[in-house]
Amino acid sequence: MADEPTFERRAEPVRRRSGFALVLGTALLAFVLGAAIVAWLAWRGQLPGIGHRHDRAASAQAPFAAPATNLTATPVPTVAPPAIAAAPALSARIDSLEQRLDRLDLRAEAAAGNTARAEGLLIAFAARRMIDRGAPLGYLEDQLKLRFADAQPNAVETLIDAARNPVTLEQLSARLEALAPALGAPPRSGSAWQRLRQGLSDLFVIRHEASPTPAPQTRLDHAREALVAGNVAAAIAEVQHLPGAAAAAVWIADARRYQGAHQALDLIETTALLDTGRLQNGAGRKVQQPSPAAPPPDETGGTSAL
Repeated sequence: MADEPTFERRAEPVRRRSGFALVLGTALLAFVLGAAIVAWLAWRGQLPGIGHRHDRAASAQAPFAAPATNLTATPVPTVAPPAIAAAPALSARIDSLEQRLDRLDLRAEAAAGNTARAEGLLIAFAARRMIDRGAPLGYLEDQLKLRFADAQPNAVETLIDAARNPVTLEQLSARLEALAPALGAPPRSGSAWQRLRQGLSDLFVIRHEASPTPAPQTRLDHAREALVAGNVAAAIAEVQHLPGAAAAAVWIADARRYQGAHQALDLIETTALLDTGRLQNGAGRKVQQPSPAAPPPDETGGTSAL
């Protein structure tokens, strides 16, 4: 009976050692099992940490691998057969467009030339109106110089002088009426030679056989009618054959200035309408385009000069 407690005290350390071994074995088994699971996940690529490191490593190696692509040859583009077939048609279309542009340029140049001619005609008409009224030309004087001085310098100077010393048709008619008494009477003074010349001019006049010799009054009436019709040259011719023509010397000179001014106006208008190469536009540039009203070229290939 006394030996039983001793047996129980010996059995208690054995139980403690067996429980500790069980816990340790379980822990080792769990560790081994966890390591196996981690290794399997890493092998499958499903472990987050290792996957990110693998991506960073691949991206870090990419710049070093990229230059290798530059070593490949660039492929030469090939033209498809339809594109080769369409090349002549495209070239023909481009040529057609260029011809259209050339025609448009010619039309624009012709329009600019016609505009310059129309402006020149308007200036010539305005200058004629001022000359007929005996008014100064004003700004028209500068326009005449700009546009026509190179083509017709004498005509421009004649118009400027006529505007500064105006003579109108009404003035010539009124002065002729005032000179009528002196024109019908022979001159009282003068040398014998002058009287002889006047007599001979009255004697030798070419006229129709049945027409009578015109009397001084008839000549004066003819001069008046010529002035009314604007035929200053005929009026001058009639006055020159009157007995007292010497008294109308100043009148004849003024009538000739009037006649010269209108001849200059006619020349300016013709230049604005037909001239090529000398007429200038408002900017001072020469008008090179031929006039639509110009006569056709002659046999030598040119046109008649003004």
